[in-house]
Amino acid sequence: MSSLKKPIYAISILSGTIIGVGLFSLPYITLKVGIWVMLGYFLILGGLVILIHYLFGKVALNTPDFLRLPGYAKIHLGEWGKRIALISTVSGFLGAILAYIIVGGDFLTSLLSPIFGGSNLLYTFLYFVLGASLIFFGIRAISKIEFWGLVLFFVVLIAIFFRGLPFLKIENLFIGNPGFNNLFLPYGPILFSLWGATLIPEVEELLGENKKLLKKIIPIAILIPIIVYLFFIYIIVGISGPSTTESALTGLKNFLGDGIVNLGLFFGILTTFTSFITIGLTLKKTLWYDFKIPKNLAWAITLFIPLLLFFLGFRNFIETIGLVGGVMLGIDGILILLMYQRISQKKFLVFPLILVLFGGIIYQIIYFLK
Repeated sequence: MSSLKKPIYAISILSGTIIGVGLFSLPYITLKVGIWVMLGYFLILGGLVILIHYLFGKVALNTPDFLRLPGYAKIHLGEWGKRIALISTVSGFLGAILAYIIVGGDFLTSLLSPIFGGSNLLYTFLYFVLGASLIFFGIRAISKIEFWGLVLFFVVLIAIFFRGLPFLKIENLFIGNPGFNNLFLPYGPILFSLWGATLIPEVEELLGENKKLLKKIIPIAILIPIIVYLFFIYIIVGISGPSTTESALTGLKNFLGDGIVNLGLFFGILTTFTSFITIGLTLKKTLWYDFKIPKNLAWAITLFIPLLLFFLGFRNFIETIGLVGGVMLGIDGILILLMYQRISQKKFLVFPLILVLFGGIIYQIIYFLK
């Protein structure tokens, strides 16, 4: 791979993985809280996520290759750090994969079932089998899929924009009223939607001899999803207004017709599928590299536990991304900050950020238990 292609693929892997299933929760949340609250969250959490990813990039450059977060935690924090990282990383990945299976299967069902018939279970299993097959092939195949998936994603998004341009109303963005109950609603979904720290070691490996570019790639790769999310919110809420649905796309039907909704469903399948296979690959390598689980067994654990949870009835998308975003990713962020502190000794930067993430964990647990 040429020296120019490597940074491009690296950005596409990180951005393409971040742009995933969380995207579809954002328009509905904007309807609930209003655009100003969402902009505030993107400004604060976006800055927080970029900083944590940047610091993790520094940790990665000071740690041997072919490790993932738990392996990093063992080197910098000891066995206790590795154990916590194991729980948070594996649980977070399994929850994310479950979320992709839930939503990706729903999108595929909505797109193909009216044409070919068949149940949600059938199309969810088809979605799963295709992703599981691609995860088996590794980073080279995935990196190319992620890059072209990201290109097609922008093409579809722009097509929806121009088709819906006559229906766009800017005033729809301001109809939300947060109130106290909804004021903290965006926290978990936005954190989930922006997080890609666990892909940093994958990106570092892909860069090869150009590893020093990692610190420049990280801010770019996170700013791209932020811009895309705001544009997506503008399109969906601007068109649908009070009719915006929790899955974002179905609310467009009354305004743009079945054709554009089917294009949107294709776009939904595209974004969730590319992230599904990349997240699955990362979890497989975590189990394989860091815990010395045989490669094929690591692949089976990665994929069949979420599938089993799905069959057992765990199909609530909002609860899944809320727990993963607010709790598991919060724990990952705290571990990253503690590791950075060990290599830099900059406590004045680390502790305030830890307090923010810890507060988010407490809030998300309380919200889930209500």
